[in-house]
Amino acid sequence: MDSYSLLYSSSHRTGLLSGFQRLRAQTNMCDVVLEAGGVCFPCHRALLTSSSEYFWALFGETTLERLAGSVSLPAITPEGLDVILDFLYSGWLKISTPSLPDVLEAARYLQVETAVSICEHFMTDGLSPLNCCCYANLAEHHSLPDAFEAANQTIAIEMRTLLQESRDDLLRLNIQSLMAVLEADEIPGVKEQELIKLALDWLDMNGPLPLLKSNLLLSHLRFGLVAPSDLTSLSHTHKAMATPLVRSQLTRALEYHRMGSAQPIRQSKQSTLRASPNCVLLVGGGSSPDWPEQQMLKFDPRRRTFSSLSSSLPLRLRNHCVCSVGGFLFVIGGEEVKEGDENGKKSVIVSTSNQVWRYDTRFDCWETVESMRERREKFTCCVAEDAIYVIGGRHTQPEDNTHTSVASVEFYDMATGTWRRGATLPCPLYGHASAVLNNGIYVSGGLPGNQDGSNHGDYQDEQRESSREVLFWDLKGRVWEKRASMSIARFSHRLATAQGQIYALLGMYEPFCDIEKYDSQVDNWTRLRPLLIGSFNYGMVSMMSGNLLVFGGRRWSDGREVTVKSVLEYDTKKDHWREISQLPKPLTGTECTLLSLPD
Repeated sequence: MDSYSLLYSSSHRTGLLSGFQRLRAQTNMCDVVLEAGGVCFPCHRALLTSSSEYFWALFGETTLERLAGSVSLPAITPEGLDVILDFLYSGWLKISTPSLPDVLEAARYLQVETAVSICEHFMTDGLSPLNCCCYANLAEHHSLPDAFEAANQTIAIEMRTLLQESRDDLLRLNIQSLMAVLEADEIPGVKEQELIKLALDWLDMNGPLPLLKSNLLLSHLRFGLVAPSDLTSLSHTHKAMATPLVRSQLTRALEYHRMGSAQPIRQSKQSTLRASPNCVLLVGGGSSPDWPEQQMLKFDPRRRTFSSLSSSLPLRLRNHCVCSVGGFLFVIGGEEVKEGDENGKKSVIVSTSNQVWRYDTRFDCWETVESMRERREKFTCCVAEDAIYVIGGRHTQPEDNTHTSVASVEFYDMATGTWRRGATLPCPLYGHASAVLNNGIYVSGGLPGNQDGSNHGDYQDEQRESSREVLFWDLKGRVWEKRASMSIARFSHRLATAQGQIYALLGMYEPFCDIEKYDSQVDNWTRLRPLLIGSFNYGMVSMMSGNLLVFGGRRWSDGREVTVKSVLEYDTKKDHWREISQLPKPLTGTECTLLSLPD
């Protein structure tokens, strides 16, 4: 067999289409005329048949149109047909937002799937508040799943703008899109009452709907985000709200509001904020460690921006702890700092607190919950098995300003709203850190305090060295067990769980910047890449991605302490540090947690 080469010419196809385009422009050798809206388009039957499943079937061997000289297409507009014919003859699709409905209708009707795909990409890439509702309706009508999902997501994100400027577009939205939007977990800057009103107005404009459909639409609303005073009147605002299904949802929402302390562990989608769960809340701290502020800052990791919450801490606190459970913020213990007046001179009064505050982000309100059994500062807290555990710490005797360290552990049972005793530490400890891994609590470092319960002062404790020890408590057990010690003794440091391992970060008295991680499978610590410049008294949070964020803190510079503004990110997978942002002003002593926060 003779050998041969097979070569391809990319220009041949282009030239072929150009030839057909010239013939069409000259009305030369055209053997069929397409008619739409009274406008005639002479065409070539062979090209149409080879380019479209519709024309392939239309000009088949057994059809009446096989030899017809003219074919009427009443279902499409001449503008849409003209664009599609240009595409078939040239490969170029002329499209704009005003012409999109006609072009898409023609492409779908004539089964030119390549043109349909181009239209879908055009819609997905060009979504904006001005066209997202129109595109959602087009995507639903023509079964374009990617454009449909993207348009619905844009509507949810831009809902605040749409309610103010394009409410009529929302009211013309198809029901599938409206349900998808009301199912969204993020609708920034919009209260649930506004979404309820939108749904009821939509029913008035598009109704009456079958009971099943109206119930299905309203079931996507989150009545747990509506204040109890407003819930009771909702069932009378519209006949669609009086159905048994919707009334039962309103009843469940009222029951949720009556749960009191158990609300955080009784969360459902109906009571979950439509906001990003990845926001970092910075609670307290200030430019000076001696005079903390009551501010709360929100950090958006996606935009890397800060904003202040309208609400602030009820007290000035330092050495406190914070955590979040079920969308609620808990602020626990610490030292309350107040202004005093001693012999006509202003002074600062510091007292150790056992108070616990709970902040509800849904309604921007604070309330006190049952106080801890003991007053604590420089302690640690963590959340495990729907309970808040507080471990160790110390408290100040106001009479003689001496400190007593404690070994006690207690946990807040949210089901009953009470504090209960946990397994006591082997010795009093403060300035330590904790982390939860595999349903157990790890505690590392700190300073062992006085063990006889007497009120010794700071000087005796400060003579002791920071600890390298690591303790572990299986929550089902009764005692703390020792685990492999850290390579570095640490005080006032941080522990964080990420990627199934525990990371120990900088403390207060360390002369170097090393960090290390703990592998519970082999009970071993490994040194990691150090920071170039160490800091202490910073805020830290472990992100869902597994990366660690470090906010502010203090460091030594030219022999003095300096409060810093840096926001650092540690990539646990790459063992890499980088600065990603700057705080609005220097900040030390802040405590951080992840929390869904409304815009």
